Amino acid sequence: MLREVNSINEKEPSGSLPLQVIIAAFNEEEGIGLTIAELRRVLGDALCLVVDGNSTDNTAVVAREFGAVVLFQKGKGKGDAIGDAIVSIHDTEQVVIIDADYTYPAKYLPGMIRILQENSDVGMVCGDRFSDDLDLGDKHGALYFGNRVLAFIHGLMNGVQMHDPLTGLRVIRWAAIKDWRPKSKSFDIEVELNRQIEKEGYRIVEVPIDYRPRVGEKKLQVKDGFTILRRILVP
Repeated sequence: MLREVNSINEKEPSGSLPLQVIIAAFNEEEGIGLTIAELRRVLGDALCLVVDGNSTDNTAVVAREFGAVVLFQKGKGKGDAIGDAIVSIHDTEQVVIIDADYTYPAKYLPGMIRILQENSDVGMVCGDRFSDDLDLGDKHGALYFGNRVLAFIHGLMNGVQMHDPLTGLRVIRWAAIKDWRPKSKSFDIEVELNRQIEKEGYRIVEVPIDYRPRVGEKKLQVKDGFTILRRILVP
């Protein structure tokens, strides 16, 4: 696995490879519009597929107002949503996965896309929230500590060495996941996805990114950490 240690180029990606964006969302009406609008500014008319986990707020309405295609999830949980999205996608080259809460700046995506375009052996490019090159500020709290512990165990037990294995910003080569049917139903999807990319024989690249406070209600809970840990230990 290769880690990029310098900031990546934020200009528009070269070429016109088909690109689709997956956004798993549940009760994210406050952040989903901001997220899609920023994606539009950065990626132009790339198709944004919002997989709505049967929200009880106006997530789906807002997503459509901002031009996204909305798919209503059959089950529940982030992993299940991404699984639904994968079986609904056709004829693309690259897939972006980004959280719906406006935490991940889309400005990094063009450079991440370019890495895939220029390196045929790279299967996934991930945004690293905890790079030593960045000012972590108040990230040195429960989020940072929990991620560092899980990252260590992930590398030790899962066999995939990553600095930020649970990041919610990824650009993925479609060939690496088009036939993948994930078992994960929740936030453990990232662990299974990391393993899938390396199983397909591709490298994973991490690039340093900034990380914003979420917009809307926090979803991740302590119990989700145990779900992630279980996925690391039991593939």
